[in-house]
Amino acid sequence: MIKAIENRQRHLPIHIVIYCRTGHGCSKVMLRISSKDKARNNIEGAEDRKMESTLKHLRDGESVLDLSPTSAVSGGVVDVYGEDRATEDQLVTPWTFSVASGYSLLRDPQYNKGLAFSEKERDAHYLRGLLPPTVTTQQLQENKMMNTIRQYQLPLQKYMAMMELEERNERLFYKLLVDNVEELLPIVYTPTVGEACQKYGSIFKRPQGLYISLKEKGKILEVLKNWPERSIQVIVVTDGERILGLGDLGCQGMGIPVGKLALYTALGGVRPSACLPITIDVGTNNMKLLNDEFYIGLRQKRATGKEYYELLHEFMTAVKQNYGEKVLIQFEDFANHNAFELLAKYGTTHLVFNDDIQGTASVVLSGVVAALKLIGGTLAEHTFLFLGAGEAGTGIAELIALEMSKRTKAPIEESRKKIWLVDSKGLLVSSRKNSLQHFKKPWAHEHAPVNSLLEAVKVIKPTVLIGSSGAGRTFTKEVVEAMASNNDKPLIMALSNPTSQAECTAEEAYQWSEGRAIFASGSPFDPVEYKGKVYASGQANNAYIFPGFGLGLIISGAIRVHDEMLLAASEALAKQVSEENYKNGLIYPPFSNIRKISANIAANVAAKAYELGLATHLPRPQNLVKYAESCMYTPVYRNYR
Repeated sequence: MIKAIENRQRHLPIHIVIYCRTGHGCSKVMLRISSKDKARNNIEGAEDRKMESTLKHLRDGESVLDLSPTSAVSGGVVDVYGEDRATEDQLVTPWTFSVASGYSLLRDPQYNKGLAFSEKERDAHYLRGLLPPTVTTQQLQENKMMNTIRQYQLPLQKYMAMMELEERNERLFYKLLVDNVEELLPIVYTPTVGEACQKYGSIFKRPQGLYISLKEKGKILEVLKNWPERSIQVIVVTDGERILGLGDLGCQGMGIPVGKLALYTALGGVRPSACLPITIDVGTNNMKLLNDEFYIGLRQKRATGKEYYELLHEFMTAVKQNYGEKVLIQFEDFANHNAFELLAKYGTTHLVFNDDIQGTASVVLSGVVAALKLIGGTLAEHTFLFLGAGEAGTGIAELIALEMSKRTKAPIEESRKKIWLVDSKGLLVSSRKNSLQHFKKPWAHEHAPVNSLLEAVKVIKPTVLIGSSGAGRTFTKEVVEAMASNNDKPLIMALSNPTSQAECTAEEAYQWSEGRAIFASGSPFDPVEYKGKVYASGQANNAYIFPGFGLGLIISGAIRVHDEMLLAASEALAKQVSEENYKNGLIYPPFSNIRKISANIAANVAAKAYELGLATHLPRPQNLVKYAESCMYTPVYRNYR
């Protein structure tokens, strides 16, 4: 059967979906042909490809816009258990589904409402006697739970209370998180999630995602089928090698995918049942964990090289086969040497996104764009200096360069010359090029060697200083004072997480700059009073970007991530900063409006997906913001028959 979908917008390609019935079930292939003999791809597409990042040369020049037959839309959940292909003498499992009721209903976190079950529901679902006689409201339950959480002294205790709530009453968990996002975000995400990962073996009670270890090599597809939900839209996966600024936490890195996906739901409105946290366990080089009796992962040194990449390739292939082309796979906290390789390798065949490289870059670019109203000038008129040249630093630098090129129409090579990076050995300069990793080489400019950050600030005279080093207190008093002496309003962004790893605190930035700095950080800081004035700093938190970004990919049916989508997300976030925010020195909007912010980001990202011909949800909705809002999960209780 051939189904042609005509896109009536003048410049967009026609999509043809072909369904082929074979002896192995039904497969689907999508071809893209241009409405004007590929004229747009050849002319406008050339401009799009020019805007792609340094990852393009790692793909031998292949663009995410080049959809080959081998990477066409395919896969998905079809005849998962093989019943259709089984012969008469083969054994199959008689799967059945039944309505949850009674004791089982109270133990099902997806449907449990606790004391909020009505009298009618208690009769209909055999709950009489299983609950006290009081019937309460969800709002009262929320008030009670928040009161309980606020009584805990330690953040980790609050984290555990939230996780326990999620395990027994999913909707109440998300109601709390949505209604109290500014208070609870640091609990379920950074910085508390870092401590939770360090102690995950001790606090582990029940699995919250899938654990795929070297033991499962050769049968990963079967492992994916063990997960009870079938319609997965977002997977967050980590191998635990570089958790926040804490290093190799192995299997205990699971706290990160769990936390990220909680935010996908609370902040981006993606259904909880469509989210799947995964940890790839290839061992750990953390000897403390290997000797810890409570460690829950493989007790071996990390697998590397061929063994590692074969396992990852099997995983990526199995995900696409089981969940289809449009499932978003978010790489999280992979070490530099693997992060770029995986993003480059699978960027043209899968819908992949690396939050540490691309998400961080997008949220920081947004802060920089918003800050231009406070510090003045255009993006191209500023000079940037980074401390840290890993995946976060180079990812941010590349996206800033792309935005600069987009605004000035200059080649990206020219834009990169406005951006300088310092690593552990000093300034990246051309004389060091032969010893640099591939992702650092584009940033090695002509200059005499510079050994320290302070010296780099003095000779480069940057207007913007960005820290992504993972090393705490590296923006010293001398460094901040040097920035303040060169600029009336220096933009200082200390992005490393958790709080202990921040390059400087908000208080230090304001005091050492005599209150002139525009400051933002990766972890939250309390407002600072300096000389009678209160300064509220912004938080360059990835949670601003990735939930809305993922929602935009989902509602458009995008099949690839292009750099221009990241720019679209940054621009949408920057537009959400109000004049009132600017008056308070903020370059990010308050998190209290995050669902509205996410809807606007989703709409911008989806619009770019349609423009690039990477969207499959046709026809395009007329009002993408309203459509995004209509697709968002809301955690209010439902009434049962």
